[in-house]
Amino acid sequence: MPTVSFSGVLIIALVAVAVPVLLALVRRLPVPGPVLEVVAGILVGPAVLGWVHLDASIQVLSDLSLGMLLFLAGLEIDVQGLRGPLGRLAGWAFGGSVLLGLACGCVLSLAGVGARPVFLAVVLTSTSAGLLLPLLKDAGQQHTRFGQLVMAAGALAELVPVMMLSLLFSATSRTSAGRLTSLATFLALLAVIGLALGQVRNLAALDRMLDRLEDRSAQLRVRAALTLALAFAVLADRFGFASILGAFAAGSLVRTIDLTGRAPHPQFQTKLEGIGFGFLVPVFFITTGVQIDVRALVTNPVALAEVPLFLAALLVVRSLPAVAYIRLIGRRRAAAAGFMQATTLTFVIVAAQIGIASGQITRTTGAALLAAGLLSAALFPAVSLKLLPTPATGVVHRDPDPAEAAVRPGPRIRAAQAHDADLRRRVAQQLAVPRDQEVRGVRRGNQDRRAAAGPLAAVGVHADRGGSRAASSYARRAATRAGGSRGGVPGPSRPVLSR
Repeated sequence: MPTVSFSGVLIIALVAVAVPVLLALVRRLPVPGPVLEVVAGILVGPAVLGWVHLDASIQVLSDLSLGMLLFLAGLEIDVQGLRGPLGRLAGWAFGGSVLLGLACGCVLSLAGVGARPVFLAVVLTSTSAGLLLPLLKDAGQQHTRFGQLVMAAGALAELVPVMMLSLLFSATSRTSAGRLTSLATFLALLAVIGLALGQVRNLAALDRMLDRLEDRSAQLRVRAALTLALAFAVLADRFGFASILGAFAAGSLVRTIDLTGRAPHPQFQTKLEGIGFGFLVPVFFITTGVQIDVRALVTNPVALAEVPLFLAALLVVRSLPAVAYIRLIGRRRAAAAGFMQATTLTFVIVAAQIGIASGQITRTTGAALLAAGLLSAALFPAVSLKLLPTPATGVVHRDPDPAEAAVRPGPRIRAAQAHDADLRRRVAQQLAVPRDQEVRGVRRGNQDRRAAAGPLAAVGVHADRGGSRAASSYARRAATRAGGSRGGVPGPSRPVLSR
């Protein structure tokens, strides 16, 4: 039995811990965590330091991490949000991206790039929705119309390329009819399983059992979700597709059934993200950096020249259709949405692995494509954030919103509103003057009563603490009656108890 070493896994785990620490210490570093993880994998891999080499243990962890990453990506897609007007607008823009992707793929293929045109078109139309959600949260745009539009476009640009990649380049069937038949059967089976699970999920007894075992050591809800992801991945492999399609479909199904149900558990998605982003997903990104052949990229001038070409193609294919957003969110925000849509990394990594294995691209072209994806994830979000409001300053850098300008009041309405505000201010001042006079009158009455109590004390009347409290109570009741006579709010009448 061959000896399995976990020293490489330990180094990868240490790198996974060091990357967020570095981002926390250097807060001005405008680079997402996955980009640094891939770069760190390049440094510890065979291309630079040679500390980590791809072995059986790392390969198994990387495959599990890839499935978990696609499961979480499906978990982030809001299928209901794609049915509204924002989803339709994002769909039209994505259709333009498909046409531009086919055109750029043909041009790059004719220019001598070592990749098939259709494969390049699928890769260029992708967007990493998982990278966009943290950016929108940090910018305070998650629940705005701009944020919902960007997330709808990102979800669509992640769902369709995954299906096209599985259908065209990872299916084992050689004919198009066989691939379509396999895909239709697979999707029909997923629909039947989803409907059955949805009916079972509505059972009150099952709901109570899930809630009872969720916060205990059983963690039944988390176990069931991960088992479903594994089952769908195996099912997709049995039908001749890549396992990522099954994991992605499982994530979408879990979101539809559980997270958008009657009473979703508040910590369910947090626990799944803790398992994924806490360990498995960083392993995938670091392992991807370990596998990148940087020496072949640096020593090949043609491959180096392909990097800016791919980067420019990503910007054209995904940013140019954002022109359709101008009427809804304005020019600046449409430009910011275009840069966010051109941000891609996760799908590029997955597609490069499948493309190299299926012969769609060469190894050097795959390395250039990965480099372009890294640059897009490092540069495009920083540019888009310059066009958005920051949480610290709250300054919004955008053109006037056409929808807001349509309902903006005219000069006469603004003058009437200012007159009403001034009138309300004057009435409030006039009402405040009698109240001040009332308070001063009560204070003056208290002073007179204390002055009248002085001669009584000289005669020999002893005012103990109880007497002081009674006097204070008498003064408060007198002030209350005085306030009622002046139009104030009278207090409750109580009988005066004599000592």
